[in-house]
Amino acid sequence: MYNLNDETKKWVDEIWEKLDTKLSRTAVSSYDKIPYTTIDGVHDNAAEIIYRWTNGFWPGLMWLMYVGTKNEVYKKTAEHAEEMLDAALAMPDKLSHDVGFMWHISSGINHRLFGGEKSKARTTLAATHLASRFNIRGNYIRVWNGDRVGQVIIDCMMNLPLLYRESELIGDKRFYYIAEAHADKTIQTHIRPDGSVRHIVDLDPATGEIKEVLGGQGYSADSAWSRGQAWAVYGYVLSYIHTGKQEYLDVAKRVANYFIANVCDTGYIPRVDFKSPCTEPDTTAGAAAACGLLEISKCVPDDEKPMYFNAAIRMLKALEEKYCDWSDTEDSILQYGVERYFPDERRKGLPIIYGDYYFAEAIYKLKGFDMLFW
Repeated sequence: MYNLNDETKKWVDEIWEKLDTKLSRTAVSSYDKIPYTTIDGVHDNAAEIIYRWTNGFWPGLMWLMYVGTKNEVYKKTAEHAEEMLDAALAMPDKLSHDVGFMWHISSGINHRLFGGEKSKARTTLAATHLASRFNIRGNYIRVWNGDRVGQVIIDCMMNLPLLYRESELIGDKRFYYIAEAHADKTIQTHIRPDGSVRHIVDLDPATGEIKEVLGGQGYSADSAWSRGQAWAVYGYVLSYIHTGKQEYLDVAKRVANYFIANVCDTGYIPRVDFKSPCTEPDTTAGAAAACGLLEISKCVPDDEKPMYFNAAIRMLKALEEKYCDWSDTEDSILQYGVERYFPDERRKGLPIIYGDYYFAEAIYKLKGFDMLFW
């Protein structure tokens, strides 16, 4: 439980009610969809590309709201989306490392709540797929298929909890060891001394040595894409929670300190890239980072807690005040996410489903619900 003052508790309760009011409506209106963004205020349907990496966030969002409200509408929609994702399991050549995003918070949560065999099978298939991508020579999980055999991205830190929990589920630590090896490798290849984070690194598949650092979704190879920072903040504290390995918490703090330092002078709204000339915000980075900061605040000594907790609260309040749409004419909630940074073109100003998911997850945490989704 977090120690909220009266003002913050009142704010959290009000935002949770707003989330429930809006999402209980879209759970019905978007029942046959797996949303990614909205078009003219209406959810699109990413199920048309069923293997899309973001397709687990909608059922994950529905499960968050079900756990917090016990409203069966959310459960029904979450289970339907999980069934729709079965089509992606039948396309292994289309899947990447992002199966954790897709199934850990969909079928994984369903199984943890209700113990269904079908959900268990889906989660195990996803974990097995992710483990199969591990390169034992290089000690890393490869990202994509085809000829990009050495590419590793920081996002994968958020997929590792699928492996940690699968090891618990089957009583065999081989998945755990793969996750740990990848987390260790990523510290060496992606985390800079100042706490900034590389997005994509191309490794020699035979040795694991760095061949090239790539710009990825950030401004450049030397920059600090803010959502990549958020993946590292949350991903490393989650690895600490699952393993108890102090180095992971230390890395999470170092990356979080860099993140906090770069939002202090922007009203706690992160820019799309902390080392770029662009001042455009990326709200999805703020929502994901807030979740990680809240978890860090529970893991550190009492004298360190306020820095991480207060930064999360400031960020969430700023996001809500400036970028949340609570109207019934817009299906999405958190506006102005950014898919990626291009030097000459940006997909900016989009409501994106993972922005809604992480914003809701942060409020869920502050409400005191103790089930950790990851």
